[in-house]
Amino acid sequence: TMTMSTPLIQMEGIEKVFHTEDLETHALSKVNFAINKGEFFSIAGPSGCGKSTLLSILGLLDTPTDGRYLLDGVPVNGLSVKERARIRNEQIGFIFQSFNLIGDMSVEDNVELPLVYRRMEKKERRARVASVLERVQMSHRAKHLPSQLSGGQQQRVAVARALVGDPKILLADEPTGNLDSVNGEKVLDLLKQLQAEGSTICMVTHDDRYSNYASRTIHLFDGTVQRVVDTERPLDLKAGVLS
Repeated sequence: TMTMSTPLIQMEGIEKVFHTEDLETHALSKVNFAINKGEFFSIAGPSGCGKSTLLSILGLLDTPTDGRYLLDGVPVNGLSVKERARIRNEQIGFIFQSFNLIGDMSVEDNVELPLVYRRMEKKERRARVASVLERVQMSHRAKHLPSQLSGGQQQRVAVARALVGDPKILLADEPTGNLDSVNGEKVLDLLKQLQAEGSTICMVTHDDRYSNYASRTIHLFDGTVQRVVDTERPLDLKAGVLS
């Protein structure tokens, strides 16, 4: 049988304090949780509860004031800015609410960008781009500009860009925030499919309908974890996600 492996993400006693003049705001206090490989994890809660701060720390865009963050067993707290940037590029795929695609670049060039920073050979880059565009069913739009696509299509391209580097974890920040409910559901179906194919996903959402897609949901309120809920049946056993 498979032994329980190290969680992909471990957050231990994470605190984030912001100081302004004579005020200190505890954006996060004593946050503890772990995300396992192959899990679809959701961070839910009202706006201003600390979700974005937590996602920034998860994505190595920000550092905690206190506590420990282990990514695949490696503490990332004390790393240099350069190291953090390298880990972000190689191990984390970001999907944003506003898609963040570059307007004057084609779909395929947008998706290729994270690989360009890695100095990967053009031939391999092109092969990877073609493969992920197929996975999100956007191959037929490879030469289009983002402005020629619907919101739902742009979000699919953003998912492809997040996937192209084969990251250890996908971080999705309100990925359905700018989409109507039909397209929102399509994006979540896509994420669900990626999870079935082995991706680990952490999604921030304030919409309870979408939390149900996740395997576990952590509820934040005023910077503290209120509860962690199992939101669905365990994934199919043949995928080897569970021992």
